Amino acid sequence: MSEDQPTPRPPIPSPAALAGRVAPRPPAAAAPESHSESARFGRVDEQGHVFVTVGDEEREVGAYPGATPEEALQYFARKYDELAASADLLETRLASPEVSAKEVADGLKTLKEHIEQANVVGDIPALLATVERVEAGLGAKRATETAQRQAARAAAAAEREAIVAEAEAIADQPPGSTQWKQSGDRMRALLEDWKRHQRTAAKLDKPTESALWHRFSHARNTFDKARRVWFAELETTRADAKHDKQQLVAEAEALSRSTDWGPTARAYKQLMDRWRAAGRASRSDDDALWERFRAAQDAFFTAKDEAAAAEDEAFRGNLAVKEELLVEAEAILPITDLEAAKAALRSVQDRWEAAGKVPRADLERVEKRMRRVENAVREAEDAKWKTSNPEVAARARSMVDQLEASVTATEAEVAKAEAAGNEKKASAARDRLAAQQQWLEQARAGLDEFGG
Repeated sequence: MSEDQPTPRPPIPSPAALAGRVAPRPPAAAAPESHSESARFGRVDEQGHVFVTVGDEEREVGAYPGATPEEALQYFARKYDELAASADLLETRLASPEVSAKEVADGLKTLKEHIEQANVVGDIPALLATVERVEAGLGAKRATETAQRQAARAAAAAEREAIVAEAEAIADQPPGSTQWKQSGDRMRALLEDWKRHQRTAAKLDKPTESALWHRFSHARNTFDKARRVWFAELETTRADAKHDKQQLVAEAEALSRSTDWGPTARAYKQLMDRWRAAGRASRSDDDALWERFRAAQDAFFTAKDEAAAAEDEAFRGNLAVKEELLVEAEAILPITDLEAAKAALRSVQDRWEAAGKVPRADLERVEKRMRRVENAVREAEDAKWKTSNPEVAARARSMVDQLEASVTATEAEVAKAEAAGNEKKASAARDRLAAQQQWLEQARAGLDEFGG
């Protein structure tokens, strides 16, 4: 083989295009590839042969004819990076619950085959360490999957047991308190749940499956038998229910023309309670009687609503009066003269009461605006009382008297120290005097608020 020909290397069949052979020179127009730090583990000799360092040893991995030493190193380093990336990805997939142990094992086998065939430049011990970690973790993953399968079977058995237990609870209900339609719907839903578990959940062993199915089937049969007995007995009571409801319809129709709105509305509520307690007649009788009952009830409440609407319309003039009074009341705010504000508010309140009712839809709105003004006047009155409270004024007067006496005493102390030539003592007394004078000024201002 001539010196200008590349040294052949076995190829690495890798999805990431890994290879460990002499590389062809890339076209001059190709974009520059990124720099790989893995090149620091290799070197190129004078003949263009590329070597990789592994521990204290190095071995030749190939050659890159016509390339600079840096280009040659980068080529084989990038091949290492592809292998390392595949190993890191496999380690990441090992940690993912979504990836099965079989998938990891298959990937590990392929990776090891690629590593055996690879001629690359990079941190070979680190790559092999990643492979060892994957191999170590694979056993744990297999054990975890086995435990998960066992847990899934246990969960499936528990879910199937819950279905059976609920079906048995439905079948054990006292007939008189059973909601037959809801319970029948639920029993059918439980059967669908059972079928879905058979299709999608972990498989149970045959003895467990058979025992659970036997209990479930027995519960369903018990429920169906009880339902048939119940409705057979119910048929004998429908004539009485029809008679009772006919009486209720007659009462409802008699009340439909009443204009005694409140008591009649309560009477209809009582009739409805009695209707619910009367039981069921046959479907056709029940529907016909209910239509009459509802028609009578609707006639009354329609008339009641119309009367309320007419009453609201009659109150609309009152609303206009009260809205004008609200404008007058809100003009009191902000309060500058409490006594004048109280007199103005009393005048508005007297006319407010005389104005009468307003439509129900407007009641809360106008009352809320009036309460705002009333609360403001009340708060101003409370505030004035607090400022004129004799006890509070007396405490303020006492504070001023005490501070005035203290200021007088301190002034004398300053004068005495100055006369004695004791500047240190005089200075300290002057500082106290300044503070006491400031407190006295504040106390006098507070006393003024109480008219002291």
